Amino acid sequence: MASCSISASGSWSVKDNKAFEKALAVYDKDTPAVEEVKRHYELLVQDVKHIESGRVPFPNYKKLLQSQLIWRKKG
Repeated sequence: MASCSISASGSWSVKDNKAFEKALAVYDKDTPAVEEVKRHYELLVQDVKHIESGRVPFPNYKKLLQSQLIWRKKG
């Protein structure tokens, strides 16, 4: 559904709605309740805001990769 876009007015296109209906048909059982999904979404939005505001430092991938290589050599 990520490729489907919501119009500027905020309403869903026919394509968006159809993709959502298909997702509901496929993933309707053994999934979180609506309130759980909303809460998870809200937490993700807060995470993005913290990242974008600079409150969350970017990981040092170079150090991470080096430590993984050292661990693999030992193992």
